[in-house]
Amino acid sequence: MKRKIKGIKNRPRLCVFRSNKHIYAQIIDDSNNTIVASSSTLTQIIKKNMKLSHNCNAARIVGKNIAQKSKTLGIKQIVFDRQNKIYHGRIQALAEAIREEGIKF
Repeated sequence: MKRKIKGIKNRPRLCVFRSNKHIYAQIIDDSNNTIVASSSTLTQIIKKNMKLSHNCNAARIVGKNIAQKSKTLGIKQIVFDRQNKIYHGRIQALAEAIREEGIKF
């Protein structure tokens, strides 16, 4: 049986979705069912700074971007939701970039 991952008010959920071409990260407040912040390889600022959108370097850039957005909102701790994908490759690169920026999970 699969457990549902839920964030709480002072620890929102960071949901990561990985497709073959892109990676998306959203900070979700589950108590209000709202997306607080989001970042992906399709964002204009990130898109023009990289050549390939489906490698670990792109995932690191998205991770740093979402961590900076969460810091400006005052979020220091999150719950990491990788949606049953293994912690490897691009998802691992994104998570490590977020930890380097000082966000704990």
